[in-house]
Amino acid sequence: MSLLPEARMVLDASGTWKLFVLTGYEPRDWLAYSFSRAEPVPTVPERVAVLAALGYEARGGAEWKWDATTGTRRRMFAKIPVRPVADRSAATPWAGAV
Repeated sequence: MSLLPEARMVLDASGTWKLFVLTGYEPRDWLAYSFSRAEPVPTVPERVAVLAALGYEARGGAEWKWDATTGTRRRMFAKIPVRPVADRSAATPWAGAV
């Protein structure tokens, strides 16, 4: 199974939650959305709505899983394998997109 695309939700350096769709190895090519808040943690329905707006959905019944980076300063993030939605005409722009 391919590792990408994958969606990740992280608490970024500004202290707010951001969702990224990793589509390749160049971060400048990733789609991103800022939830513009630190609390509460964005819910699964909020994440699903953002993914749909970006033109993606969970792949094959996958569920969000929490993980952490390695190293001395560990950071938590949520991840889920995704796939492009065939019909993107239903996608709506999000004001928080970055």
